[in-house]
Amino acid sequence: MSSHVIEEENHVLLCLDSRRTYLVKIEKGKTFHTHKGYIQLEELIGKPFGSIIETNSNVTFAALRPTLEDYIMKSSRKTQITYPKDAALIVLFSGINSGSRVVESGTGTGALTTALAHFVKPEGKIYTYELREEFKLNAQKNLKRANLLDYVELKSKDITCGIEERDIDSIILDLATPWLVIPHAYESLKPSGTIVSFSPTIDQVVRTTEALRDYNFTFIETIECLIRAMQISRGKTRPHTMMTGHTGYITRARKTIKNDYSQEIIEHND
Repeated sequence: MSSHVIEEENHVLLCLDSRRTYLVKIEKGKTFHTHKGYIQLEELIGKPFGSIIETNSNVTFAALRPTLEDYIMKSSRKTQITYPKDAALIVLFSGINSGSRVVESGTGTGALTTALAHFVKPEGKIYTYELREEFKLNAQKNLKRANLLDYVELKSKDITCGIEERDIDSIILDLATPWLVIPHAYESLKPSGTIVSFSPTIDQVVRTTEALRDYNFTFIETIECLIRAMQISRGKTRPHTMMTGHTGYITRARKTIKNDYSQEIIEHND
């Protein structure tokens, strides 16, 4: 059957409008209930993605193929997720692609892990470190739903005590003390490999940047990503009054090979 057609066991994004969307698994005999009525999900089997379906109350929903953003935003949450605006920059700054080997910590909900795994498949691998077992199990569930679990190795280890992997293309950090990982990151990364650290406070950024300088990283830069949605209506178009503002700072750097002579550290801010 064509991949454009909804099959049993597929995940589908049921969309009422831009604010009310629901990620559901298509199963025979399963009913999806909303405040706008219910939908017999098996009625979608055999229909193309993008089809319109009505509830028993004659309210229409669009049945869309889930995107990477949908899987991230619909992650089952036991902690804060990495928002798509930050995940997109982290992926870009990391330089990863299909076949890349990436170390990540901490796993959390697995939202960022989902984005990373999407870009390294089918030949690459994500090695993600998480101390809390309940977070690890929840992330495993989210990755399985996104069909990305095969590209991830979940590890119950403290990354501040060391990184087991070598010749890694990129290291992605989202934890309280990223500066403690920098010495291990230097040993783990390939020459010219990337490190990207996400931190909510500037104090964490300062300590991480100091550690990066101490361990011969270069091309050091910290940015904050802010986005603002627009309300579009003829004659009344303006920015939305509410926005997701500060979520965190992203610090990136590249590994250089240590030499006997001192080397000037290159930073974007200079």
